[in-house]
Amino acid sequence: MAQSPLGFSIILFLRVLPKNLMSRIAGVIAAIRWPQPLMKLNVWMFGKIFGVNFAEVKAPLSTFGNIQEFFVRELVDGARPVDPAPDAFVSPCDGAWGSCGAVDDDVAIQVKGIPYSVQKLLDDPAGDRGRYHGGTFATLYLSPKDYHRFHVPCDLVIERTRYIPGALWPVNQAGVHGVKGLFALNERIVAIGRVGDGDTAKRIAMVAVGATMVGKVLTTYDDLTTNEGQRAPVEHVHTPPVPFAKGAEWGRFMFGSTLVLVAEPGLVELDIKPAGTPLRLGTRIGTTPAAQ
Repeated sequence: MAQSPLGFSIILFLRVLPKNLMSRIAGVIAAIRWPQPLMKLNVWMFGKIFGVNFAEVKAPLSTFGNIQEFFVRELVDGARPVDPAPDAFVSPCDGAWGSCGAVDDDVAIQVKGIPYSVQKLLDDPAGDRGRYHGGTFATLYLSPKDYHRFHVPCDLVIERTRYIPGALWPVNQAGVHGVKGLFALNERIVAIGRVGDGDTAKRIAMVAVGATMVGKVLTTYDDLTTNEGQRAPVEHVHTPPVPFAKGAEWGRFMFGSTLVLVAEPGLVELDIKPAGTPLRLGTRIGTTPAAQ
């Protein structure tokens, strides 16, 4: 699908606006604490406008101090069971499928007809350009109504976490069709995970991409974050690596955004669905052959 005239106009307009500053301001506004019962009403109105399923929200609406806390709300116990099969590679988030497929040399696909560089996406000085050739990439979109925490798709350890500064283009249809190399341009957090040990170990890069009006990207295990005006990349090497069981939370968006997964060859065979197909955290989206 080509860029629409409206989408073209939106991107043209955003080119002249201070997107990072706008997003920081949006984060400040979302963090404002209003007195009760006004705050409860604000949360309820936000949820109704975007279609949040209130039955899944663990805490009473009156306990949220601001809209930002509601963005990263917990779900009731059992709302997202994780597929227990050892070979199940599960969705790390609620949201929708985007572009997915095989990495060709260094190339992944942003949307039909728009390629981008995996090496630029990861901005990894310790990486090998050919490491992910023949592997798999998956783009997963979160909308404002979705559960905003993201989790690991399989048992792994995180060896390194990297903050990469950048722009904050929107990751909606206007953005993916109108900004070439969008995911490699936007501010992001990259977590490099290892699955298995020794000679059979495989790496997976999990990329939390910032976007226009996303207040911050946070991780559960490290103090790296986004949207604070940083100008240089920062990398933390975890010694020892940080272990995560399949389905464990590793981060959260302070508003909807995008996850990009890039796996080495042989780690996962995805059950790819058409773009826009809904995703639910914990459901199988692929198979890990090494676990069979």
